[in-house]
Amino acid sequence: MRAYELMVLIDPEVDERTVEPTLKKYLEVVTNAGGTVDSIDVWGRRKTAYEIQKKSEAIYVVVNFQAEPAATQELDRVLNINETIMRTKIIRPEEQKISAE
Repeated sequence: MRAYELMVLIDPEVDERTVEPTLKKYLEVVTNAGGTVDSIDVWGRRKTAYEIQKKSEAIYVVVNFQAEPAATQELDRVLNINETIMRTKIIRPEEQKISAE
């Protein structure tokens, strides 16, 4: 298992109360493959750096999860099919390095 961080930009016209339950449905790809979802952090509606699909705002969501690489690829594929999801980015966060001083 590897640790991943997913950032999702969702269409601002979507009701913010439905974001987390809808996203949990897509995260079943991870849990069905034996992975775990550690946290879902809905940042809310924010201004984007540039227009995406002629929209200057989006609902930002950050998800921390652990999964195998194949499950991560499938999650990205499933999220990109959804029309309300404007952008996704999955990264592997760097491990914290503790320096001995």
